[in-house]
Amino acid sequence: MASLMENLIEVLDQESSEYENLLGLSMKKTPVIVAGDTEELAKITDEEQNVVNKISRLEQKRQEVFIDIANVINKDVTTLMLSDLVDMLSARPEEQQKLARVHDRLRNAVHEVKRVNSQNKILIENALEMVEFDMNMLQAMKTAPETANYNKGAYNVGSHMGVDGRGFDAKQ
Repeated sequence: MASLMENLIEVLDQESSEYENLLGLSMKKTPVIVAGDTEELAKITDEEQNVVNKISRLEQKRQEVFIDIANVINKDVTTLMLSDLVDMLSARPEEQQKLARVHDRLRNAVHEVKRVNSQNKILIENALEMVEFDMNMLQAMKTAPETANYNKGAYNVGSHMGVDGRGFDAKQ
């Protein structure tokens, strides 16, 4: 049982480190989103995907160790929680403290990743709304009403209001 607990603590520690790496990348992404640098955003997203893959492998390991521990202590793995294990280790305070510390570290890292990702999601949604607004404005300019100018043959030679055919002029 002791080696299973050591394995669990080790896996949780590694998982916490990877979540902290993910948090760093998510925080690095925030100013990139604000700046609208899509190339840098793609690079960071690729790095994040690598970290998420590592976390998935560690999570699989953690579940395997957790199943082994549940079998040893004769508990249902679906109802066994990490906090239950911390409580059960009261006879071994050193292991209990290690497990409690790594559990808190992991919980805090996951919470911070969720918070920063939520913030980044809002920033991305705002950026998309601005792009949509700009696209609607450009589209509206192209569909402006025509002026009622006619030539001698009674053909409409009017132009669209607000559109001179030259495209967007950034100097205006």
